[in-house]
Amino acid sequence: MIKRTIEISRQPVLLSARLDQLIVQPYDEPKDAARSIPCEDIGYVIVDEPRCSFTQGAAEALLRHGALLVICGRDHLPAGVLLPLSANVEQVHRLQEQIAVKKPTLKRLWQQIVRAKIANQALNILKDSPARRKLTVLGREVKSGDTANTEAQAARVYWAALRATRKPMSNFKRNPEGTDIANILLNYGYAVARAAVARALVSAGLHPALGIHHHNRANAFCLADDLVEPIRPMVDRRALHLLDSGTRTIDQPAKAHLLHVLSDTVTVGDQTGPLMVGLHRVTASLTRCYQNQDAALELPIPLEDER
Repeated sequence: MIKRTIEISRQPVLLSARLDQLIVQPYDEPKDAARSIPCEDIGYVIVDEPRCSFTQGAAEALLRHGALLVICGRDHLPAGVLLPLSANVEQVHRLQEQIAVKKPTLKRLWQQIVRAKIANQALNILKDSPARRKLTVLGREVKSGDTANTEAQAARVYWAALRATRKPMSNFKRNPEGTDIANILLNYGYAVARAAVARALVSAGLHPALGIHHHNRANAFCLADDLVEPIRPMVDRRALHLLDSGTRTIDQPAKAHLLHVLSDTVTVGDQTGPLMVGLHRVTASLTRCYQNQDAALELPIPLEDER
């Protein structure tokens, strides 16, 4: 089932819950203007309005139904995430399996993740271009653990190709702290994708802090940062579309366009469907890899770019 994404940014509201329904009550409208949404239908609630408030009951109801609550900061980027940590009854077993995974297995998994990321980057580059062919070659050269840092080599080829072929990107330089519109759009989209991955991990009973490659004692989402890598090119594609169409500010339509990355069609294993659904197949596949049932990690492959 495809879950709904609720994005609140146009007006201040009070979020409460009644009979497992999320009640969205605008402050400046009468009570009969309140909207009622079944919590079981909600996957994400993204709050980007500083005057909003919510009751403890609303937060609890969302978490109980497996929804994720994202709070945005002054820069309109996600500042924090409230995750449903009790979404899986086998959480303790999953945690023990994560801790017990051997380094060779982690290295092989990271190799597959980097290969998938580079392959998905290639889909954003013009067909028959030298850069696309170079990315294809680099993807095949990724070693276990990516000891040659092929991911960084591919990134240089990828961004250089986009600067050369997409006019709005001509002077672009990727910077997570950048204040230009391209970096702002990418940061928002990446944060949404990261939160979606974290939700899928928790639903599978996996702990998002125990990473495959990323390791930082101050980062509670290392595993989410690992699995989001092949999804970043999908966010890039949507950000590029916005830039090509003249978007110069991260307004509500721009955010809505980026949020729709969760419903983009991907292939995971032998099934095709929305990314939001595919992420649960990814985390199930990762669990099987941790249990030594599978060696190949199923990762999302987006549809071919028609450019």
